[in-house]
Amino acid sequence: MPTPTPERLRLEEIESKGVPWRKWGPYLSERQWGTVRENLDPHREAWNDVSHDQSRSRAYLSGEDGIAGFCDDRMLLCFSLALWNGKDPMLKERMFGLTNGEGNHGEDVKEYYFYLDSTPTHAYAKMLYKYPQAAFPYGQLVAENARRTRNDFEFELLDTGVFEGDRYFDVFVEFAKSDPEDISIRISAVNRGPDPAPLHLLPHLWFRNTWWATPGTPRPELRADHHDRCRVIAAHHPLLGDRFLYCDQGPTLLFTENETNFYRLWGQPNPTTYQKDGINDFVVTGRQNAVDPTLRGTKSAAHYQMTVGPGETAVLQLRLTPRPPRELPDPFAGFHQVVDGRRGEADEFYGRLLPAKLSDDAKNVVRQGYAGLLWTKQAYVYDLEGWLGRRGVTRDTQAGSGGRNQAWFHMYSADIISMPDKWEYPWFAAWDLAFHAVALGFVDPMFARDQLDLMLLERYQHPNGQLPAYEWNFDDVNPPVHAWAALYNYRLNRGALGEESLPSLKRTFNMLVSNFTWWLNRKDRDGRNLFEGGFLGLDNIGVFDRSSPLPTGGYLEQADGTAWMAFYAQTMLDMALEIALVDSTYEAMAIKFYEQVIRIAYATNRTADRAALWDEEDGFFYDVLRVPGQFSTRLKVRSIVGLLPLCATSVYSTEVLSRLPHFAERVRWFNENRPELL
Repeated sequence: MPTPTPERLRLEEIESKGVPWRKWGPYLSERQWGTVRENLDPHREAWNDVSHDQSRSRAYLSGEDGIAGFCDDRMLLCFSLALWNGKDPMLKERMFGLTNGEGNHGEDVKEYYFYLDSTPTHAYAKMLYKYPQAAFPYGQLVAENARRTRNDFEFELLDTGVFEGDRYFDVFVEFAKSDPEDISIRISAVNRGPDPAPLHLLPHLWFRNTWWATPGTPRPELRADHHDRCRVIAAHHPLLGDRFLYCDQGPTLLFTENETNFYRLWGQPNPTTYQKDGINDFVVTGRQNAVDPTLRGTKSAAHYQMTVGPGETAVLQLRLTPRPPRELPDPFAGFHQVVDGRRGEADEFYGRLLPAKLSDDAKNVVRQGYAGLLWTKQAYVYDLEGWLGRRGVTRDTQAGSGGRNQAWFHMYSADIISMPDKWEYPWFAAWDLAFHAVALGFVDPMFARDQLDLMLLERYQHPNGQLPAYEWNFDDVNPPVHAWAALYNYRLNRGALGEESLPSLKRTFNMLVSNFTWWLNRKDRDGRNLFEGGFLGLDNIGVFDRSSPLPTGGYLEQADGTAWMAFYAQTMLDMALEIALVDSTYEAMAIKFYEQVIRIAYATNRTADRAALWDEEDGFFYDVLRVPGQFSTRLKVRSIVGLLPLCATSVYSTEVLSRLPHFAERVRWFNENRPELL
């Protein structure tokens, strides 16, 4: 066997020795504003409760955001890059975009940035942000998109002309770990324009504000420290310990507090002298008293000012490490060797992973696709009981009166989770996560396994068996694909997962049984093996919003909901058979799910009911609208809803049946005594 690559060895160290190679990573969102977690006013939608304009001045409740954001796995200490071209009305600290209702394509980021590379441990990670040299057209983007109708194309950043003449900077940010706690950060700003252009680069280091949400929590501190060769920001946190950010080339160090500016937002007195937007105000407006002259606080930045000539590249070196100045006489000795070395190891990792037959261009597409997936992990903090309490909801509040997620008091998340998106959807979605895990299984089998296990923990899964759908509405119903993803990852990586592979599959199966039972009890209204759900992953293709009461009254029997349940039952059968090959006690569960598959298939395909899912004349499956005591009718909309039954099919080998004689005997008995179901 070939020698494992350095990155593969790091993954093995995580599993075998507990070495925390994943402790630091790109775990910040690009858009913490506008999330449900920050929405404490039950009378305002999350989209409008924390606007982009407020975000620079308002301390967040549960997260942080930034450009090229990097933090520890508890999101206690955060790093990101801010920029200013001397013309913008504010520092560029986070990505900008339109919220729902601000344009014909709401929830749309209006920036250009690219995740270029990452290894699974984030020992190397690289991204690119394109920053205009002209003033960023915030107002124009909002006004023009608001003016356009649904018949018009959306108005993009490129349409504003802000990039004309290539007057922009390509800003590359690279992270490289020399060990799990020692991170080198290289920032390269390339002037693509024809003229010299001013640029302010402000690498930020700050603490997430945990002290206002939880009174009595010890307050961390940032302060300027001394070193003969560079500037140093020292960070002390009671839980994280000490960290030091070394900054070359002698930038100006700026300090403020990560506290809300009540006066700017609401005209109220500020309880603190310095606020979150102090560094912004100092740089952009020149307000000298906006930052702390004692060089202490909970938010800081290293302020670099430069003019970059046409075609030239300005390079910054920074290092975040627990090693204090007395241990590092030259913090940047071998800096570029570390960054370039980790990049070379990333090349080696993907060189082994990707099929040799792919073209170089195809390999780059796949590798950058993995970079996007790996960069989109987030440190996700959401204490439902605390959040509901701040909205005035208690366990004794009348059901339905407290708004979203009222039934999820048990849920508590403080984990690294693969997210659908770091801007549009900076929260987890359980069924998206299952698909992410399938892709992640090719590069990081253990992380993929752990992601699937996460949703089944008692901190997530509801006591009644339901899995949380997504932050917007945990009660909603997503397609049950968790079992399929877990089985896929097991079969793909049983060698890599080693002795833990089968026990892990058993745990997953056992927890999913309660979720399957929840579907049977809650989503099969009449016990006919015909299922209904809410949002089943098929946006805007139905006649009705299936997450809301029907305007006609009655209910839907859904072709896709029923197909998903057939698929779920088949996958649980597959899992039970896989486990039963080494543990015969699971044969009984295999029999249970075999019978369930047959009964759902019969209900899906039967034609005796004049308003059944299957339309013999059209040769297609349709949803059925039933209004008891009045009428039943098929909703003849040809969409992917009617094609989903195709996903529910399995083939079982004679070898499996020969090794499980008890299962085979019971199946024969069932088939002989229930021929009408076949």
